[in-house]
Amino acid sequence: MATTENKSYTKYIIGLWIIIAGPLVLLALLIVATSFGLFGSLPGFEELENPQSNLASEVYSSDQVLLGKYYFQNRSNIHFEELSPNVINALKATEDIRFEEHSGVDIRGLFRVLFKTIILRQSSSGGGSTITQQLAKNLYRTREAEEGSRTSNIAITKIKEWITATRLERNYTKNEIMAMYLNTVEFGSNAYGIKSASQTFFGKSPDSLLVPEAAVLVGLLKAPTYYSPVRNPKNSTERRNVVMGQMLKYDMLTRAEYDSLSQMPILLRFAAGTHNEGLAPSFREFLRLELAKWCKEHTKADGTSYNIYRDGLRVYTTINSRMQQYAEDAVTEHLTELQSVFFDHWKGRDPWGPHVEVLEQGMKRSDRYRLLKAEGASESEIKKAFDT
Repeated sequence: MATTENKSYTKYIIGLWIIIAGPLVLLALLIVATSFGLFGSLPGFEELENPQSNLASEVYSSDQVLLGKYYFQNRSNIHFEELSPNVINALKATEDIRFEEHSGVDIRGLFRVLFKTIILRQSSSGGGSTITQQLAKNLYRTREAEEGSRTSNIAITKIKEWITATRLERNYTKNEIMAMYLNTVEFGSNAYGIKSASQTFFGKSPDSLLVPEAAVLVGLLKAPTYYSPVRNPKNSTERRNVVMGQMLKYDMLTRAEYDSLSQMPILLRFAAGTHNEGLAPSFREFLRLELAKWCKEHTKADGTSYNIYRDGLRVYTTINSRMQQYAEDAVTEHLTELQSVFFDHWKGRDPWGPHVEVLEQGMKRSDRYRLLKAEGASESEIKKAFDT
């Protein structure tokens, strides 16, 4: 009798261990197989050392003032030292509070997702992706590479992110990973990376961002359009306060600071970046044509030609920014007088007559129109913006 009970007990223990250890063994085998490339290639060491992203080329005056940019994506990289501590605190508090402790994958966070999000169905418990994993996804588009694949491949995609994240942690410092992440993310309104976003929304550099400004930008990362302070200020304010609430939770803000800052309106200095923005637009257009010739005649280390819209070139010119500003101010002043003469001459009459479609075509060809359209604005909203 006792022997039969012992055998049953032994079988029960073995079965329990199989149930517990089986998934772990399977996961370990999947990780090993993925790291050897059995489910598709992973970024090599050279790619990790030289991650690629579209960078705007910048044109500088002789007195080191930025005149303008050429870009597909309005993105300029920065170093960690150029970041405000407020940005770093807001990002850690919201996305990855144990950023300094893990090695790319937050095991504690994964268990939280398993029990709270999956088992207990608590959607507010947050995700398990670390900043490093999100960087891996942004740099190498591991999920996009699997787009259109079946649900069964989601596990492989996630494992690829884990492996790439741990490799990033081995090759870069925490400060470098933080800066790289903030350089790769999209903030909406044609602003890619924290440097462009800071300038676009607040007209300042990333090292000057105040707590509420940093919270607005970090809040944008969840959904750039839905939380846009330009298009959805109420949503943006609520999301900003959620980010600052996380900072309060982790003692990055005092209760008095949170209570005061959360009542403030969002103070924007919004200026959506366009190719025409900046000094000397006509000169920069001529320069663009010259640079296109230069790019065809010069090659990078890998043998490919340079691209002014992707390769982050820095172009230094003989233009003096102060003299250029004086010249443009003089033109503006003179044209203002001529505009008054124009209005007086055509008072009560339509100067465009039957050719009003010329204005509409010009509007629809502009960068401003395309940007508003991409953000989902209706024709009436766009017309109102141009009329204003």
